[in-house]
Amino acid sequence: MSNSPALARRLGTFDASLIGLGSMIGAGVFAAFTPAAAAAGSGLLVGLVVAAFVAFCNATSSAQLAAAYPTSGGTYVYGRERLGPWYGFLAGWGFIIGKTASAAAMAMTFAAYAAPQGWERPVAIAAVVLLTAVNYHGVTRTAGLTRILVVAVLIALAIAAAAVWGGSGPDFGNLVGDGLLAHGWYGVLQSAGLLFFAFAGYARIATMGEEVREPRRTIPRAVSIALGITILVYATIAVTLLVALGPDGIAENTTPLAAAVEQGTNAWAAPVVRVGAAIASLGALLALIAGLGRTSLAMAREHDLPHALAAVHPKYKVPHRAEMTLAVVICVIVAVADLRGAIGFSSFGVLLYYLVANIAAFTQPVEDRRYPKALQVAGAVACVVLVVTLPPLSVGLGVLMFVVGIVFRLLRLARARRT
Repeated sequence: MSNSPALARRLGTFDASLIGLGSMIGAGVFAAFTPAAAAAGSGLLVGLVVAAFVAFCNATSSAQLAAAYPTSGGTYVYGRERLGPWYGFLAGWGFIIGKTASAAAMAMTFAAYAAPQGWERPVAIAAVVLLTAVNYHGVTRTAGLTRILVVAVLIALAIAAAAVWGGSGPDFGNLVGDGLLAHGWYGVLQSAGLLFFAFAGYARIATMGEEVREPRRTIPRAVSIALGITILVYATIAVTLLVALGPDGIAENTTPLAAAVEQGTNAWAAPVVRVGAAIASLGALLALIAGLGRTSLAMAREHDLPHALAAVHPKYKVPHRAEMTLAVVICVIVAVADLRGAIGFSSFGVLLYYLVANIAAFTQPVEDRRYPKALQVAGAVACVVLVVTLPPLSVGLGVLMFVVGIVFRLLRLARARRT
C-alpha cells in the first residue's frame, strides 16, 4: 500500500449509520420507484423484497470485509487483498462509474424539485459545487450536515404517508393491480435491479472505513442499522404509492410521491414532500461525493487512477484533489446527460462491485468470518442475475465503460513495465 497520509478516525456508529441512511433514502424514495413500476407494475413489491435480500447479502459481505480491512476504498481494497489487483480494479472502477452517474442523477433530482423552470441544470451544478465544498472541510461536517438532512427527510416522508392514508386517496384495489407477476419474472427481476440502486448507500460506510472509530465493531453495526431502517421506509412508501396511484400512475409520473399527495384531500402536504425530495437528494449527493472521493483515493494510492489524486489535505484530512476532480466530472454529466437512464447504469456498475465483494468475503478465513458462506454465494449469484436483467441500454453502456477501464489499466501496466 502507499505511504500517503492516513485519514482521521472521527465517526462513531450513530454518524456512520446516518451517512448510510442519507445515501439510501435520498436515492430510492424519490428516484427508483418510477422505472421499477414501468418494469414490473405491482410486481415492484416482489422486486423490492428481492432487492432487499440481495442488499442484505451484500451488506453482510461488506461489513465482514470492512471489519478486517478498515481502510478507505471499500471493495476496491477487499478485492485486491483477497483476490488480486485486477479484481480490486474492476470493483473500484464499477463503483466510480456507477456512483458518478448516481451523483449526477441526485443533483438533477434536487434541481427538478427546487429549481425554476429552465434553471434545472445550473442549479444542479451549483449543488454539486456547494456540497463538494462541505466535504472539502472535513468528514465531521459531512456527518453533521447529513444528520440534519436525514431527520428532515424522514419527517417529510412521514407527513406524505400520513397525508395519503389519512385522506380519500388510498384504493386497496391498486395494491396488486393486474397481479404481482403480470409482467413476468423478467420484469420483476429488472425492477429488483433498478430498486437495488436505492439500497446501495451502505457501501458509503465501508468506503469510509479509515475514518470510523473502532471499525471492527462500528462498521457492522452501522450497516445493519442503516439497511434495516431503509427497508422499513421503502416498504411503507411502496405500499403507499401503490394504493394511491396504482402501478400505472407510478410509472407515468417522475414525482410519484408528490403526485400521490396532490391527488388526495390533503394536498396541502405536497409542498412538504417536494421540499423533502430536494433535501433527500442533497443528502444522497453529499454522501456520494464523500464515498467516491475515498474510493478514488484508494485507487490513486495504487496508481489505478492518477497518483496525484492520492493527496490528503494537511488540515482537513480529506482526499481533496479526488473530490474536486470528481465534482468536475459530475458537473459535466449534469450539463449533458438525461436523468432517467442514470439509475440503470448506476445499478450495473454497483452490482458488479458487490459481486467482487461477495467473492472476496467467501475467501476470508474462519477468524474473520461473521456470516455463513451461503449468504455470500446467494449474493454473488443474485448480483449476476440482476445485472443481466437490467435494461439493455444500461447493460450496453456499462460494458462499454468497463472496456474503457480495462484498456486504461492495460496501457498503464504496459507503460510501467517499459519504465
